[in-house]
Amino acid sequence: MSASEPSSLSILLVEPSPTQSKIITSHLSEEGVEQIDSVSNGEEAIAFVQKYPPDLVISAMYLPDMSATELLSELRHRKDFESINFMLISSETAFTVLDPIRQAGVIAILPKPFAHQDLERALRTTLDYISPEELALASYDVDEINVLIVDDSMTSRNHIARVLTDMGIENIRKAENGLDAIAMLSDRAFDLIITDLNMPEMDGQQLIEHVRHEMGNTYIPIMMVTSEHDAARLSSVQKSGVSAICDKPFEPQAVREILFRVLDGA
Repeated sequence: MSASEPSSLSILLVEPSPTQSKIITSHLSEEGVEQIDSVSNGEEAIAFVQKYPPDLVISAMYLPDMSATELLSELRHRKDFESINFMLISSETAFTVLDPIRQAGVIAILPKPFAHQDLERALRTTLDYISPEELALASYDVDEINVLIVDDSMTSRNHIARVLTDMGIENIRKAENGLDAIAMLSDRAFDLIITDLNMPEMDGQQLIEHVRHEMGNTYIPIMMVTSEHDAARLSSVQKSGVSAICDKPFEPQAVREILFRVLDGA
């Protein structure tokens, strides 16, 4: 599908509150979205997606029969919908509640109420996922770049890999934690490492320190994609030798700009 404007998007809204559903639908219409369908629970959403796959699912966190995290997990585990675009709109702020859905690869998390510019940005991100732009580099042939993704979440690994593949990067290996990554790094050379921070066995910071100091590799770009917001922790990561840090959820354009900077040195 080729899409360049919000008017081309088909959206499924999953919202149990009729009032909230009307408010969100009105905001979407103001952004130019024309095709908006609404359901009130997770089972209805799954049934709808199976019959009429939308470009984007927008969901509240708490549904009558399941949470948005459970809904997204259910969709991600169905092969036809493992790459479905998903946005959360919720007043929930607890890290422990939001982190699992961040890890699953939502395109955006908007608060209730949300700002006009945040919705506009999220819709643009959706369009970027639907019609991705290939990465153009001066120093590398994109299809020859070797990337190692390190993340203990399978859905997160797959989501990052999808974004990279959409940019034209084909040679991608995956590791579940820092120890697995070290074993892979011992066997072959990579042009880029993309790692999570919080992982079992060996976390992202320990991996970076091992690569930089134990392996003596000071040149390979290491990009961290994390939902961590603790300023002291992130400051410590910065000092460990990371090349760039990107938030979860992330926008493809933001990742593209970081890759251009760390790989081309621009």
